[in-house]
Amino acid sequence: MENYEQKLFEYLENVARNNASDLHLSAGRAATLRVDGELVPMTKEKILTPQDTEGLAGVILNDEKNEALKKNKSVDLSYSYKNVARFRVNVYYQFGAVSLAFRFIPAQVKTVQELGLPDIVSKFANYQQGLVLIAGPAGHGKSTTLAALIEQINNKRAEHIITIEDPIEYIFTQDKSIIDQREVGRDTLGFKDALRDSFRQDPDIIMLGEMRDPETISTAVTAAETGHLVLATLHTNNSAQTINRIIDSFPPEQQQQIKAQLALTLIGVVSQRLVPKLNGGIIPAVEVLIANPAVRNMIREGKVHEIGLVIETGGDEGMISFNRYLSDMVKEGKISMEVAESYSLNSRELRSLLK
Repeated sequence: MENYEQKLFEYLENVARNNASDLHLSAGRAATLRVDGELVPMTKEKILTPQDTEGLAGVILNDEKNEALKKNKSVDLSYSYKNVARFRVNVYYQFGAVSLAFRFIPAQVKTVQELGLPDIVSKFANYQQGLVLIAGPAGHGKSTTLAALIEQINNKRAEHIITIEDPIEYIFTQDKSIIDQREVGRDTLGFKDALRDSFRQDPDIIMLGEMRDPETISTAVTAAETGHLVLATLHTNNSAQTINRIIDSFPPEQQQQIKAQLALTLIGVVSQRLVPKLNGGIIPAVEVLIANPAVRNMIREGKVHEIGLVIETGGDEGMISFNRYLSDMVKEGKISMEVAESYSLNSRELRSLLK
């Protein structure tokens, strides 16, 4: 393999042709796509060598990113293919050889409805201030949901929106809002620096690609407390775990303060997974927490473990429990019982809902 640029372009065109979400390039195996959640090797392609993967990485890495890779052993970046497709890329080492993981980013930002999310999710974009959290494992559509909410605001309201991302994924076209997109490493030194700087940039809305450390979390909550709408993601499984992750990231002597701030500022939490559909493709399954007075009181008093019960009984307010959502999708013929059980965090409860 000599023309690495041409070969990489062929791989990326395969992503689009097969409607894949991801492309994996690693030494010792053929290029592999992820289609509808399943890994599909390109069996007609040759097995990649360490020289091949290094050459393919060289197509997309500039000098700065290459130095970062050698120093940190992995690096994140975004890559535009001929201005028709964008990818979030992680380049990393395994067994001493370079590997690449590409995540396809659609050019068009989809609406909440087009993503198959419940309508209640779109209501989180109507607030003027507070904290909205999108939770879930890596690769389960958190950034896509955030982008849908930002685009909804952009199309309806004249606001100043600042996004802080690592790397920038969706590129927004300004409509009614002013949108400034800042990429960590290129436009700012880090999330906490960019977030702190944003207070001097007159934002109405701040979108955080990820809340990674206590200082970033504390500043984000303060921003929500002082009149801004803050939307952010966390790698957690459900609403209770999300709230506990925030509280537990602080030392014990600071936890009461963050509980009080969180109880005051939290609007809601959307926890999501992408699950395989019966007829092919994937569909989001969600849990939705809305911070009503009972939830705020539980956060303040450290009774976060009781939030699941509030979600289960809060359907009239728009809350959705994950198991109930899974069971509804089974009853509607969208997913199989086996898939529902494999994604459920409490399969016994799920089975009782399906009786």
